[in-house]
Amino acid sequence: MACFFRRCVALQLAEVCGLSEDVFIPLISAVPNVFCSQLQMKRGAVVEEVSAGRGVIHFRLNRPILAQKLLEQLCSEPDGFGVKSELLRHLQGGRTLVEFSSPNIAKKFHAGHLRSTIIGNFIANLKKALGNEVIRVNYLGDWGMQFGLLGAGFERSGSQEKLRTQPLEHLFEVYVQVNREAECDESVRSAAAEFFRRLERGEDQALALWRQFREITVDEYKRIYQRLGVHFDHYSGEAFHQHQTQNVLDELMTRGLLKTTEKGTAVVDLSGAGDLSSYATLVRSDGTSLYITRDVAAALDRKQRFGFDEMIYVTDKSQTVHFRQLFHILLAMGHQWAERCVHVAFGLVQGMSTRRGEVVFLEDVLEEARSRMLNNMRQSSTSKELEEPEQTAERVGISALIVQDFRGPLMSDYKFDWDKVLQAHGDTGVFLQYTHARLCSLLRRHARETYSCCDVSPLVDSRSVSVLQHLLRARWVVLMRSLCVFSHLVAVAHRELPVKGSSAAVAQARLCLFSAVRSVLANGMRILGITPVEKM
Repeated sequence: MACFFRRCVALQLAEVCGLSEDVFIPLISAVPNVFCSQLQMKRGAVVEEVSAGRGVIHFRLNRPILAQKLLEQLCSEPDGFGVKSELLRHLQGGRTLVEFSSPNIAKKFHAGHLRSTIIGNFIANLKKALGNEVIRVNYLGDWGMQFGLLGAGFERSGSQEKLRTQPLEHLFEVYVQVNREAECDESVRSAAAEFFRRLERGEDQALALWRQFREITVDEYKRIYQRLGVHFDHYSGEAFHQHQTQNVLDELMTRGLLKTTEKGTAVVDLSGAGDLSSYATLVRSDGTSLYITRDVAAALDRKQRFGFDEMIYVTDKSQTVHFRQLFHILLAMGHQWAERCVHVAFGLVQGMSTRRGEVVFLEDVLEEARSRMLNNMRQSSTSKELEEPEQTAERVGISALIVQDFRGPLMSDYKFDWDKVLQAHGDTGVFLQYTHARLCSLLRRHARETYSCCDVSPLVDSRSVSVLQHLLRARWVVLMRSLCVFSHLVAVAHRELPVKGSSAAVAQARLCLFSAVRSVLANGMRILGITPVEKM
C-alpha cells in the first residue's frame, strides 16, 4: 500500500520537475536537497502538507485516507501485504533453489544444523512470498570417508537387533567407538578406507548396509522436520551424484583444468597465475572423490533438472572457502549461471545445553524448549484454558528458538541462553506469540459483531496512526526486528484503544484495525517459520 502514497507524491514531483514519476518512487524518502528551493507543490486529497527541511522534503499524508487505503488493502489481500511493494518488484519472479539443513546420515540430528534449517526455511518462505517458484532441497551428507569408518565399525561391532530397536543411538555408539579405535589402530583406518572403496565400486553388501543406514536416518529426520514446521521438495545427497563425478572429471580434463600433483591427487588450479599457489583437490591419491567433486556434479545436475534462476546454499561460515572454490570451478567450466549462485554463511551457536548437560542433538533442544515453556505457562492462569497445552508449549518454544536465532548479526557466533530465549517480554518469540494470541482473544470475544472499514474517522488518533504508519513501510514484514517493533506497537495499541465500552463506530473501526494487524503479524511470523498460536 505504500506504493499508492509514493505514487501520489511522485506524480506531484514529476509534474513540477518534468520527469517520469517512476524516477521518484524509490527516492521518496531521500529527495536531493537541490529540489527544496525549486518545488512549489500543492496540497491535495492525499497530501495535506508539504514542507522543506534540511536536505529533505516532508509530506504529511491525510490520516483518514491513510487509514482507509491501508485497511481496504489489508482486508482484500492480507497475504500479500508487505511483500508486494513496488520497491521489491525487481526481486520478484523466477525459480529459486534453496539448499539448507543438510545433516549427515547415520547420526541423530545434531543441534549444529538448527541454524541452517531456520535460516534456509526463512529464505525459502520469503522468496515464495515475493512470488518466486521455490525448490527446497535437503542435500544430505550421505557419502564420504566417514561412511567407510561407520561401515567398518558396524561390521566389527554392530548389531542388527539394536539397529531395529534404537537405530540412531546404536549407529552413534558404533561411530564413536570406531573413531576412538582408529586413532590408535592402523588396521581400523585401513578397514575404513577399504569399506569406502567398496562403496565407490558399488559392492552389493557395502551398499545394502549403507542404504539401511540412510533409510533409517531420513525417516527420523522427517519426524523432526515436522515438529519444526519445515518441509522439503527434494531429499538429495552426495551419493546420488557419485556416479556423475567421472563426467565432471572428464570435462575438466578436456578443458585442461584438471592437473595431477606429485602426490597423485587431481586438482583444479584456482590461482589465476597457473602456479598452483591456490587449488582445489577433486580426487585423492587413491582415486576416491571428495565433497567438492560431488558438489560440482550436484550443481550441474540441478541446473539441468530444475532450470533454476538462482541457487542459494545455506551453511555455516566454515564452508565459505569451499563455496568460493565451487563457484570458481563452475565458472571456469564455462557455466555463467554460477554467478547467480550464492552462499549464505552464518555464525555458530555456543553453549547450547539442557538441564542434563551439553546438548548434542536437536531433539534434546526441542524437548527442553517445550518443557521449559510448559513450566512457564503453568504459572499463568490463562494456560489452564488451553485444550492442548503441550502442543502450544512446543510451538511457542520453537518460536523462541527461531527469533533468538535472528536477533544477532548473521555472521556472528552467539552464546545461547535459555532465560533470554524464553523471556515473555522484549524482542522474543514468546512475546510475538503472546501479542498474536491476545489479538485472537479480542476478536473471539467480539466474534458476533460485524465490523468493516467503512468509517475510519475513529482511527486518526496518534496511537492508531503510529500502527498505520508502521504498516505503510511495506518492506518491514520481511524483517524480524521490525516485526518485533510492530508487535510492541500493537500491544500498546491493544491496551490504549479499548473496544469494550466504546461507541459502536469506534469499536467497529478498532476491531477492523486489530483484525488487519493480526493477519499481518501472523503472515510475518509464518515467513520467519513460526506457526502462530491463538491461545496462550
